[in-house]
Amino acid sequence: MMGFFDKIKRAFTGETPEETVDTVQEKYDKGLEKTRKTFGERMNELFANFRTVDEDFFEELEETLIGADVGFDTAIRISESLRQEVKLRNAKKPAEVQNAIIEKLVNLYEEEGMDEVNELAIQPDGLTVMLFVGVNGVGKTTSIGKLAHQLKQEGKKIMLAAADTFRAGAIDQLVVWGERAGVEVVRGNAGGDPAAVVFDAMRRAKEEQVDVLLIDTAGRLQNKVNLMNELEKIQRIIQREEPTAPHEVLLVLDATTGQNAMVQAKQFKETTNVTGLVLSKLDGTAKGGIVLAIRNELHLPVKLVGLGEGIDDLEPFNPNEFVIGLFKGLLKEE
Repeated sequence: MMGFFDKIKRAFTGETPEETVDTVQEKYDKGLEKTRKTFGERMNELFANFRTVDEDFFEELEETLIGADVGFDTAIRISESLRQEVKLRNAKKPAEVQNAIIEKLVNLYEEEGMDEVNELAIQPDGLTVMLFVGVNGVGKTTSIGKLAHQLKQEGKKIMLAAADTFRAGAIDQLVVWGERAGVEVVRGNAGGDPAAVVFDAMRRAKEEQVDVLLIDTAGRLQNKVNLMNELEKIQRIIQREEPTAPHEVLLVLDATTGQNAMVQAKQFKETTNVTGLVLSKLDGTAKGGIVLAIRNELHLPVKLVGLGEGIDDLEPFNPNEFVIGLFKGLLKEE
């Protein structure tokens, strides 16, 4: 049975029908271009500085991987595993060692994601409720608007709820996205009770036989206790109307912030039951390695990724296309 890395390798070399690249793979390739270039430069610099694969090399490798935002734990695991592999293979050429590093990263990524569900939990019957959380400025409202547009394109009836009542700008922004996507937005007054907006939205969504309700929330991490209480109250309101909901609690992270996104994810994971992640601005960052760190250290599935600024550039996360986009062209001829 062909391993995951072998499939990736064949995709790189064009030995499979995958050379007929579809639009989604092209988006991943283009979206991860900055990360791929930066990772390649880091690898080239590493090998330029070392003539032999010794203990200093492995220490520098750890620093290189941490600098590529793959995460501290992942960097240590790769380095330890590679020590054994290099001895076993008697690998000495830079190309052999670089390919072994990528193979380890790919295989670890696959192992950690064996039971991961990347698809959105859209309910086959009745109302699907998705709660969006995340700090201000990460692209939360934009991601909601893009998802609303795409779900409507699929023929679903969509409603938005502007439960970030602490900023008038957030309400107005969601209304603009609602107009762009052609979907109804339930809103209250700025400074009002977010739970009241959610209550109103839940009632109206059920009455109007909406398929998917997307709820925007405030993103203040300065006082985690208040945030937690607020989110708990919102979830109680949702569950009172729909006991199985929310079906997704999606944390939106700005991929350009790298390890800061990891810190935010850990904090939100402590305060609420996050079911998945939306990574915005993946196309605008050299820190795409954060996806590896998220899977290996947080064990939270990435559900959606932003691969451009257009209304159609929010994509369902595909682990295979992500890995091909991340490492394409970095494998060396041995």
